[in-house]
Amino acid sequence: MTLAERLESAWYGTAPAPWWTGPLSWLYGGIVALRRRLYRLGVLRSERLPVPVIVIGNLSVGGTGKTPLTIALAEALRTRGLAPGVVSRGYGSTQTLPVLLDASPDPAQVGDEPCLIRASGVPVAVGRDRPAAAKLLIEAGCDVVIADDGLQHYALARDLEICVIDGVRRFGNGRLLPAGPLREPMSRLEKVDYRVCNGGVLAPGDIPMELRGATVRALFDDHAKPLSDFAGQTVHAVAAIGNPARFFASLRAQGLEVIEHPFADHHAFVPGDLSFDDGKPVLMTEKDAVKCRALAQAHWWSVPVRAVLPPAFLDDIEARVRRAAR
Repeated sequence: MTLAERLESAWYGTAPAPWWTGPLSWLYGGIVALRRRLYRLGVLRSERLPVPVIVIGNLSVGGTGKTPLTIALAEALRTRGLAPGVVSRGYGSTQTLPVLLDASPDPAQVGDEPCLIRASGVPVAVGRDRPAAAKLLIEAGCDVVIADDGLQHYALARDLEICVIDGVRRFGNGRLLPAGPLREPMSRLEKVDYRVCNGGVLAPGDIPMELRGATVRALFDDHAKPLSDFAGQTVHAVAAIGNPARFFASLRAQGLEVIEHPFADHHAFVPGDLSFDDGKPVLMTEKDAVKCRALAQAHWWSVPVRAVLPPAFLDDIEARVRRAAR
């Protein structure tokens, strides 16, 4: 068992965390508390933008569904007459200066998640300096900024905070890194405006979110067909996301026989990673597909999902954004 697997077993299972994670967790917690205090005291400054800012993030490491929520929220605001744009750090990005993405960005240069969001038609800016990147969106005509995975990035002042929760794994053992999966203490939940729960079991106050995917799209030529066409077949399932098990379980729920191929989150694929040499269909997440199209073969398929949220929640977000704009 690798160290990462040992830690995940301790975070979400019954195995004890290695002894050395305890002192490191206390140290990490002290640094987190000091940093937040410095922002509250004004020693470190948060920059306020001239448009409303919505921050989407999570408390725990790994995938919770932030990117599908970001896309769904941007589309909902757009249909309600607003002009949203998304700012992202761009994990793995080689960009040193903020950049506004064009219609066909390179995931190797700007990161996979920004490319996926941009493919939905939403303006996206990437940069380590998030306030500077957000200003590019404003210059491009955006009147609301959504910060993807920005809950712990306090340099950008925000009007609304949304914490996304994995409804199955929740917060694991409830401990801070590396003894547990938390980036910040559980008390941080009391300060966010909304808690969105992706599947699983809702806690009081959670907003339900469901990820639905009923079609697949060929990487080779982008034609679509029902996912149910693969029911009863054995497929290779590829996932380089924070929680690959969720993707594999979703395919099994549709009646597919799954050969699992989990990779580290944001993995940069090379041809040998997907050379299974048996002709079976290869299904992957939409986030992974943006990195694999240049390698695509005729039997490779993307499984896009969309986030389904209560209309009342989206209406409330719009109302609060408009109040903040005034």
